[in-house]
Formats: sequence, structure tokens, C-alpha cells
Amino acid sequence: MRKINSFIVALLLATSPLLAQQKRRVAVLDFNYGTVMTSVQAIFGTNQDIGKGITDLLIDKLVNDGTYRVIERSAMSKIIAEQNFSNSNRADTTTAAQIGKLLGVDTIIIGDITQFGRDDHNINTGGGGGTFGRYGLGGVGIHKAKATVAITARMIDVNTGEILASSTGTGTSQRNGTDLLGGGGSGWSGGGGHLDMGSSNFGQTIIGEAVKASVDQLGAALDADAAKLPVAAAPAPVPVNGLVADASGAELILNVGASQGVRVGDTLNVAHVGRVIKDPATGKPLRTLETVIGTVTIESVDSTSATGKFSGSGVAKVGDTVKTP
Repeated sequence: MRKINSFIVALLLATSPLLAQQKRRVAVLDFNYGTVMTSVQAIFGTNQDIGKGITDLLIDKLVNDGTYRVIERSAMSKIIAEQNFSNSNRADTTTAAQIGKLLGVDTIIIGDITQFGRDDHNINTGGGGGTFGRYGLGGVGIHKAKATVAITARMIDVNTGEILASSTGTGTSQRNGTDLLGGGGSGWSGGGGHLDMGSSNFGQTIIGEAVKASVDQLGAALDADAAKLPVAAAPAPVPVNGLVADASGAELILNVGASQGVRVGDTLNVAHVGRVIKDPATGKPLRTLETVIGTVTIESVDSTSATGKFSGSGVAKVGDTVKTP
């Protein structure tokens, strides 16, 4: 029995790196909230981008759960800005798949906030002629507030545009003698008028509690969906061999892109070109002597070029080589 147990432990240790490599790379686009915009304005007193706020919370949830490898939001924002995709186009599965390909992910997640509202009940016991304020204030009575948030997400195969899975998350919270934002005011905002759904202040409101519950449920559903996704065979590594086309401080633009195998997140060596050794008989180059001065981490990619951040001991310049380590 002891030998069998030892074999099982050894097998698990041997296969755990392989399982880690099979984690799907995903990106999450900002969720659409057009259908609930009126409710958002009524609750906060002004339009707030709850799509971005809920997406940020979902990204944090997926990263912490560890089921997927989640692409950085900054890299995704840069790609979207460079390709000039409109908000409406991003919800289209074909466009989402294109964005996912440029990001070098296996799956892209898009979605909609389908419910973001309140269901308040006021029981009047006099005062103010039965008229209550916006949040049930101004009279003597019992105020009950209920918040409900519902989200739907779809996982898109970036190679085919096929919807691989669809999941939902719903959260509710209710209290007596309060309003959705907890203070009886006309709205809620973080610093500079920006809604910060990750703040503790927002999280303690009943609408904040409903948001968190919906995101937690959706995140758990997406984690479960990972088992439904086909496991893509690891692509054969493509050697990258290009040049620095532009250098502005640490920001580099390369003359190679997705069609040459460059992906967001790749790290390439950057080297100065030194002497070129030539065949004395034919004059043909035999070898180029290069000095590696650092690396460039790829932040955005299109078909024929890429941008990245340089890090190293030297200063990168136009004409330097960039290669797979």
C-alpha cells in the first residue's frame, strides 16, 4: 500500500506542471450595461460606468481563484485603443474574437449586466402627507430596500468565434430602514466623482453587497466552465527574429508582430549589433557578433508590429535586434 501511495504522489508531482500549462489564457472585456443605464442613473444620480467596475471585480475574482491566466487590463485597453473598436462592436462575438487573437489569449469573455435595481417598500405611518423622499425619507414609517444585480457572461473561442459557454451570476441584498447606498443621499461616488466598486465604502452598501454576490456567483460559474472548454494543444514555439523600429525611452516598437509569432506577454532579448564576420573568399556574412543589453516585454501586438517595455543595462536604439531567448 505504501508503494502505491508513493507512486500516486510521484505521478501527481510529475503531472502538476503539465496541468498548470493547460490553464486557459483569457481576457475580459468591459461588460455592457446599456439595458440598465436608466436604473444606474436613478440610483447614483448620474451615469456611472458600472460595466467597467463589475469587470474589474470579476478580473480580481478570476485571478485570485487561479483557474485561468488572465491578461492585464492595460494590455487589453491598449489593443482596443489602437484598433479603434467601438463599445458597441466589442459585444459582437466576431470582434471580440479578433481582439482576443491580438491579445494572444485562448478565450475572451464578454457579457451584459441585465439587472441593476431596487425594490423599495415604504409603509407610511404619518407625516409628510404620505409622501416619502427619493430614498423613503421625510416621513415616519418603515423603509425596506432590496437590491438585485444580475450578470450574464459568454466565453468566446478566439479562433472560431464560437460561444463555448454562457454563465450567469445573481446577487441580492436587503435591509430595513435604509436605502441602497446606505446614507439617504442623492448619489454615490468615489474620488473625483468616479464610482469605485472596489472600495470598502461601496462594498458596505446594499447595492455593493448585491454586486459582490453576483460577481462571486458568476466567477464560480466561469471557474466551473473551464472543464467544458476544449484543451488546446500547446502551439509549437515560433522563433522570433526582428528589429527595433522605434525607441522612445523604454517604449519600443518592433518590426515583427502576430504574423511572426509575437504574443502579448512575450519577453524577447534586445541586442546591439557589433561586428559582422564575412567569408574572405566570397564576402558573404558568416556571423554577426551581438551584445545582449536587456529584454523587451510585449504589451500590444498587431499583424506586423508590436510594442513593448524595455528593461536592461543599456539603451535600446533603432536597428537593435530582438530575438527569442
